[in-house]
Amino acid sequence: MPELPEVEVVKKSLSKTISDLTIKNIEIRNKYLRYKINEKLLKKMVKSKVLSISRRSKYIFIKLNNNNTIMIHLGMTGKIIIVDANKNKYKTSFHYKLNDNNSRHDHLILKFDKKITLIYNDVRKFGFIKILKTAKVQSSSHIIHLGPEPLSKNFCFKYFREKIKRRKIYLKDLLMNQKFIAGLGNIYVNEVIFLSKINPKTKVNNICHKKIHVLINNIKKVLKKAIIEGGSSIQNFNNTKGKKGNFQQFFNVYGREGKSCTRPNCIGVIKRIRMSNRSTFFCNICQK
Repeated sequence: MPELPEVEVVKKSLSKTISDLTIKNIEIRNKYLRYKINEKLLKKMVKSKVLSISRRSKYIFIKLNNNNTIMIHLGMTGKIIIVDANKNKYKTSFHYKLNDNNSRHDHLILKFDKKITLIYNDVRKFGFIKILKTAKVQSSSHIIHLGPEPLSKNFCFKYFREKIKRRKIYLKDLLMNQKFIAGLGNIYVNEVIFLSKINPKTKVNNICHKKIHVLINNIKKVLKKAIIEGGSSIQNFNNTKGKKGNFQQFFNVYGREGKSCTRPNCIGVIKRIRMSNRSTFFCNICQK
């Protein structure tokens, strides 16, 4: 599933591509995604202009000038494809191959002026598209219970310390909890915990104040680096111009089971265990 950096890259790409454009036509080929598309309501968005593109956690919002917002969640395999005036296609997802031209999974097509087309393609159909009143976006059921954005000032030492008081859950599970922090997923949580030299099965009530500061700094550092590098190309993530994400070149633990620890002077080996049905990678020496 795309995590915060990948969705941020998609958002930035869309901002450069469809901002200030007007929707000329909407074609719904399959309304049965994770949630059934409201065809009648969605088609009312024709003739509306895109005011801005934003992101909250792993959700993308296309704000229109008719007081409505198109909400997109990519799910596991969702991707947005941009077709330009010259019929060139630019893909934006990491769950597909570059030569994949399988259009039978094109579920929604938005045509804009300047001959720009946006296609929502989703093989497994776990993603969704909804129309929300712009004024009610932040109070929607998908957003209202989310924790702070990890790159915001609200995600700070005071917040972290207060939230872990008297809690005895594992650190890995805490960072994966979207109600605690929005947008983090398995890849980046593994990397952050490694950089912080903490075992992923450490109970959060046992984490000292110094380590809280280290965790917060590493979360912000890893996400900023991943965004700069264009996300992680696990299965060919590309932004809308087809450029691959490069952050996977900097993985220290994710997907490196059985390999030597990347930390200088550490003789450890990367282990993989299952936590909450997700693969968890860590060094058996420097993350004891």
